[in-house]
Amino acid sequence: MVADSLVYHPSVAHYLKFVATTVGRDKLLRTLQYFSRFYAWYLFRTNGSPSEIAPFEAIKKQFGLARKLMRVGKNVEHLKAAAVAADSKSLDPITKYCAVGRQLGYAGYLTLDAATILDAAGIRKSESAKRLSKEAYRCWMFGLLFSTMSGVYSLYNLRQQQSRVDKKDGEGVVAIKRIEKERAAINLQLISDLCDLTVPTSAIGLTSFDDGFVGLAGTVSSLIGVYSQWKKTA
Repeated sequence: MVADSLVYHPSVAHYLKFVATTVGRDKLLRTLQYFSRFYAWYLFRTNGSPSEIAPFEAIKKQFGLARKLMRVGKNVEHLKAAAVAADSKSLDPITKYCAVGRQLGYAGYLTLDAATILDAAGIRKSESAKRLSKEAYRCWMFGLLFSTMSGVYSLYNLRQQQSRVDKKDGEGVVAIKRIEKERAAINLQLISDLCDLTVPTSAIGLTSFDDGFVGLAGTVSSLIGVYSQWKKTA
């Protein structure tokens, strides 16, 4: 039957594995959140009516709150990752420092972000929420900067490796393919990090990007996250 062929299709099983992960659900919500941020800005700039803009403003706000709740406790994961990176004997110093800096930045962001949940949910308003939110964005920015530096350094290392490979040798051909695969993954992560940097730098006033630009950049990085998580759950 047609229904059976759809229910038991491998894509359905893959989708269920994808949405079963917290990361998968978060990336989907994030995509909708940032696209709504862009589209609300677009409607406003094109003289859209308040009734047209309101649903997208609501999606931006409510999905943002939902994702904030889903992130609670995730700071411990990044603190552990920072400790593991610091204790690693296989990483060279630059990669190690970037890994530790990235994970501590994310941990700081998630810790401070969690401290603003009661205020964001309207349960208990706090005068310090705005300051904590700004410091959280600052930590996220530092984490992204370390991630970007790590990506650039990794690309440099791959270029050095490629220059030493004998392309005429069989093992060299395999090595080139491995390097190209790693380079593609790093480039994708770099694009994601650069897009994400528009969010905290705009929030703390270092840049003057409008909601349209930040929304588009956030949508791109979110779609990259969806793609990466989809591949991991294949």
